[in-house]
Amino acid sequence: MIGSVVKDLSSMMEFPREGVFSKVLVKTEISNHTLMCLARGSDISEHTSTREAVVTVLKGKGVFILAGQKIRMEPGVFIFMPKDAPHSLSAEEDLAFLLSITGEVKKQ
Repeated sequence: MIGSVVKDLSSMMEFPREGVFSKVLVKTEISNHTLMCLARGSDISEHTSTREAVVTVLKGKGVFILAGQKIRMEPGVFIFMPKDAPHSLSAEEDLAFLLSITGEVKKQ
């Protein structure tokens, strides 16, 4: 298939001692797919995105807060985020997930 990309996400996971490791897997005009790895005890503070996004948990456990709703993060959990939805997360264990952001980028 022309333009296809195949990655072994398990072998790409890198957990820092603290904070966040991210690796862009594919970026196009309308999508961005990034492997995110958070060290145990790390947080990403509340923020929003002007585009829709999906989080698919691959490894570890944590808590995701989406528009005030608390969601348990564990392998296999799929979270859809509408654009402009406030969200944050914290890693209870080393945590890995695929972040897929889609939609046209708003021009300033």
